[in-house]
Amino acid sequence: MIRSLLLIIGVYLLKNTSALSNNYYNDSFDEELFIKPLPSGHVYAYFQFTTLWHIPKDPDYRLLCASLNFVDPSNSLSPEYSFRPTGVHEKSLNSSHLRYSSLPREIVCTENLTPFKKLLPCDSKKGLATLLNSAYIYNTNYHSIGIHFRTVCRNPSCTLSSLELRQTISLVYDAMADENQDWSLRKLFGMGLQGVCPLATLSNIYIDTGTNQTVHTYQLSPPPTATILSLRGGQQDKIAVYDNRVHTSKGIFNIAAVHKKLRTNFINYPSILSANRYIIGYGQEKGSLVTKLFNNHWQSIDVILLENIPWYLSVYLHTMKITQGNEIIKPLLLRYLSGRERQQPYYLELIIRLPPHSITKFSIEMEYLFLKWQEYPPDANHGFYMGPAVITALLPIARNYTGLPIDGSTITSSFNASRNGYLVQLRTETILISLPTPDFSMPYNVICLACTAVALAFGPLHNISTKRLVLKKNTKVGWKDKITKAIKSFFSKRKSEEKEKED
Repeated sequence: MIRSLLLIIGVYLLKNTSALSNNYYNDSFDEELFIKPLPSGHVYAYFQFTTLWHIPKDPDYRLLCASLNFVDPSNSLSPEYSFRPTGVHEKSLNSSHLRYSSLPREIVCTENLTPFKKLLPCDSKKGLATLLNSAYIYNTNYHSIGIHFRTVCRNPSCTLSSLELRQTISLVYDAMADENQDWSLRKLFGMGLQGVCPLATLSNIYIDTGTNQTVHTYQLSPPPTATILSLRGGQQDKIAVYDNRVHTSKGIFNIAAVHKKLRTNFINYPSILSANRYIIGYGQEKGSLVTKLFNNHWQSIDVILLENIPWYLSVYLHTMKITQGNEIIKPLLLRYLSGRERQQPYYLELIIRLPPHSITKFSIEMEYLFLKWQEYPPDANHGFYMGPAVITALLPIARNYTGLPIDGSTITSSFNASRNGYLVQLRTETILISLPTPDFSMPYNVICLACTAVALAFGPLHNISTKRLVLKKNTKVGWKDKITKAIKSFFSKRKSEEKEKED
């Protein structure tokens, strides 16, 4: 697997790439996790040179068993502001080297997890990877796997650089599904932790206990190895640290949290920034795409809104409206590129300033195009999926923020990591659109009707054409013939009875 990954990097000189996700997670129901990853197959990459954006069909390139072969110029674009390289790059950055695409109908399953584990240094036999039990991971409310690589500096002067590979898994469990709020590694993953990968320089488990004794009241078993106080962006967190080398030396290691008192009152801390998207209108001819942006902060926030609209949805730029209540808001910057049928999608990127404590509404009208009958997927009446919008912002505070800093690689980089701003990227819902769809059952019905009519007409026509009708002569039998026939039948019956007796 590592060889295949290096082969892609060597051939295409890629700079960044991203993740696969499934299900939709709304951060409004949780006070910890903030970033909403994309609910679909999601990939973006920087090329060293302008290259044809095409995924080869060679098996060496199939890293995640995903349908990346469906990524082509017809569903890809080159954003100018939303995605920037996070690693070392040249001073003159050309956004035309960036390609971004999404596969909103991609399903994440165990076939994606197996090659993901093969990229790990100890596979899934040792270390934290032993918790990757597919039977439990894919029963969560939200799950996401990602492969990220970039170029990083090896020394402060950045005279030497290295290629960094980072693998991530994000899971969200429904804590309210069970009245028993106790949890453990065995309950969440089906098993405890088995050993430590010998190639790992650090193998720790970090648990945020900042809400203990306030919102929750629970006790961790066994006690943590150490405790870290992290102050980040005005928010203080208390982190419990478990050194896996110490605990796994005695066997399978399990962490459990036992609540002393069940929580009855739930405090919902609203996210600083959130978004929602939907379609209004009726019928299969036209409609409007609406995206709502919620700013719950007391200051205005500048956001970048990226819309990747499929080519079969014709949008009209003059119908675009950005409103906050009855007030019309003008974007600070606008980039638009019209789509081409079967060649490229509609590209729309805006920078919008959201007023404090406001709900900003972005809308644009569109028409649904007719497709060729070969372009409809199986189960065409189910509809077509439209990828989510991407919202990028720099938050002033780190409330409900768990993301890594740009210059960090592991979770330890986020401890006591206050910055002037905190970069987040939100994804809206994936939208299901019903396009004008022909009645694919009509040919079948016509064939059945025609065959039935032919079958009903074939029998009589065949008899008429192959048989000759002849009139049968009706001859009358006289009384002499009747008497003679009766006598003959009587004697023949008597002879047969005598033979039976002799036998």
